[in-house]
Amino acid sequence: MELKWLLCVTLLALGILAVQAHDMDEDNDADDVVDIEDDLDDGIEEVEESKSETSSPPPAPKVTYRPPVPTGEVYFAESFDKGTLDGWILSRAKKDDTDDEIAKYDGKWEVQDMKETKLPGDKGLVMVTRAKHHAISSKLSKPFVFDTKPLIIQYEVNFQNGIECGGAYVKLLSKTPELNLDQFHDKTPYTIMFGPDKCGEDYKLHFIFRHKNPKTGKYEEKHAKRPDADLKTYFTDKKTHLYTLLNPDNSFEILVDQTVVNSGNLLNDMSPPVNPPREIEDPNDQKPEDWDERPKIPDPDAVKPDDWDEDAPAKIADENAVKPEGWLDDEPEYVADPDAEKPEDWDEDMDGEWEAPQIANPKCETAPGCGTWQRPMIDNPNYKGKWKPPMIDNVNYQGIWKPRKIPNPDFFEDLEPFKMTPFSAVGLELWSMTSDIFFDNFIICTERAVADDWASDGWGLKKAADGAAEPGVVGQMMAAAEERPWLWVVYILTVALPVFLVVLFCCSGKKQPSAAEYKKTDAPQPDVMDDEKEEEKDKGEKEEEEEEDANEEKLGSDADLESASQEEEEEEEEEDRKPASEEEETVNRSPRNRKPRKD
Repeated sequence: MELKWLLCVTLLALGILAVQAHDMDEDNDADDVVDIEDDLDDGIEEVEESKSETSSPPPAPKVTYRPPVPTGEVYFAESFDKGTLDGWILSRAKKDDTDDEIAKYDGKWEVQDMKETKLPGDKGLVMVTRAKHHAISSKLSKPFVFDTKPLIIQYEVNFQNGIECGGAYVKLLSKTPELNLDQFHDKTPYTIMFGPDKCGEDYKLHFIFRHKNPKTGKYEEKHAKRPDADLKTYFTDKKTHLYTLLNPDNSFEILVDQTVVNSGNLLNDMSPPVNPPREIEDPNDQKPEDWDERPKIPDPDAVKPDDWDEDAPAKIADENAVKPEGWLDDEPEYVADPDAEKPEDWDEDMDGEWEAPQIANPKCETAPGCGTWQRPMIDNPNYKGKWKPPMIDNVNYQGIWKPRKIPNPDFFEDLEPFKMTPFSAVGLELWSMTSDIFFDNFIICTERAVADDWASDGWGLKKAADGAAEPGVVGQMMAAAEERPWLWVVYILTVALPVFLVVLFCCSGKKQPSAAEYKKTDAPQPDVMDDEKEEEKDKGEKEEEEEEDANEEKLGSDADLESASQEEEEEEEEEDRKPASEEEETVNRSPRNRKPRKD
C-alpha cells in the first residue's frame, strides 16, 4: 500500500515538474530568440527559416467548392453563387402602428462570402445591418399546391456574430391576388413560417401554419409543440446549420443538420388545435346565488375554551438569562470617528453643523457587549394566538360550479389540414439586434432525395471543409496545453496513472527471497521450513494419539477399581452372615484361649 501511494505522489510531482519545465522552456526560448536576433548573421537566420519551413506541419487537405445543382424537380433553388441579388426583391414597405423613424424596411442585404469561410467561392445572402427592419423575397418557379405530394423546405443559417435577439426564419407567402413583393411586410399573408428565432434565453425553432376555418373563412395560426432537444448550440457555436421541414401529409418532421429534433401530427400536436371542440361552455349560463362551493366550514357549535388567552404575547423575556461578565453598560455601541476631519468645503450655513461619522466602539470588540443589557426574548409556552373554530365538512357542499355544455356553433372537422393555402413566393421578414446573419442554399421541392443531394453539395461541403481545417484531437489537446500549462498535469494523471496502477495491481505480488538472501541470515530456507512444518504436524498427531491412549487406560483403571470395591462389599456381607458359633469356635481355637495342661 505504501508503494502505491508513493507512485501516486511521484506521478503528481512529475506533472508539476513538467509544467515548470514547460514554463522554463518558454522563457529560454524567448531569451534564445532575443540572442539570435542580436548576434546571429543573415546566413544563420536563413538556415533557421529553412528549418522552420521544413518542420512546419503539412497543410490540411483542401476542399474545392462547386455550386450545388438540383438533381430533380424543384419549386425554388438559390445558392447565391452568382454574387448578385438577381431574382430577389427588396421591400419598400412600412410597418403599421410604428414610428416613422423605425417603420421603414431599410435594413441592408448583400451577397457576400462568409467571414471565416473554409470554402472560398461559396457565397450567401447576408443581413448586414442591425436594429432595423429587413424584408426581401423571391418568386417560386411555380406556385406550390398542397395535394398528394409532400412539401420539403430546406436552407442554411450561420449566426456569424452570435445572436442576441432576433430571428432567421423564412415565410412561404400565400398565393393571393393582392401579393406584391415590393410591399412585403409583417402582415403579408403567409402559409408557413419556419426557422430559428431567439430572444434572451428563449431558443425557438418555429413551425407555424395558417389554417383557414371552413365555416368562417378566417385564418388562425397553429404553432407546433416546442421540441425537446436543446437548441442553444445552434445559436451560439457560429457554425453553419441546415434546417429542414418535411410535411408529407398530416405528419411533420423538423431536422437540424439532418437530425430530427421535432416531429408530430397536425391534428394532435398543434396549438391551438386545428379542429375546435364539439361542445363549449354556455356563455349565458350563470352560477345560482345559493350555490355552495365550500368543502369545509367553521364548526358553528365550537366554543372558545375559558383558559384561551388571545392576548398572550408570542415572545417573552428569558427570566433565566444572566448578564455576561464584563458587559460594558456605560459604553455606547458606536462612537464618533476620532480620525475624521471636517471637509474643507463644508458650509455650516448650507450643510448644517458637521458631525463626525459613527464607527463601532473599539472597546466593545473585546467585551461581550456594550450599552444597556436586555434579557433575550424566547418563545412564550403559553402563547396560543387568536382562537378560531375548527373546520368541519360542509353538508351543503355542491362542488365547484361549471357552466353547462352546449353544442359548439362554430364546430367543424378538417381531417386534412395539410392541404393548406398554396404559396407562390419565399421571403425573409426579420428584425435583429445582431448583424451579419448568413443565409444560403434555399430549396423547396417534393422529393427527399433531391433535398439530400442539394444538402450534400452545399452544407455537406461546408462541414467537410470545416472538419479538414480543424486539428485532430491530439492537436487540440496540445494547443490547449500550450495556452494552459496546468493541463499537462491533467494529461499525465489521466494517461500515466491508470497505466501504472494496472501494472502495479496486475504484476505485483509477494517476492520469494533468493538463496543468496538466506545465506546472509540464519532464517531457514523454504525446504527446511517445509520439513519443520511436517515434523511439527507429525509430532502433534503423535501427541494426540498418546493422549487418546492415556484416556482409554484411565477409563479402564477406573472400571477395575469399581469392580474391586464391589467384590469387597460382597465379601463383607458374606462374613456378616456366618453363625456366631463359628465365631466362638474360632475364638476358642485361638492359642491365647487354650488352658495349660497338667502334668
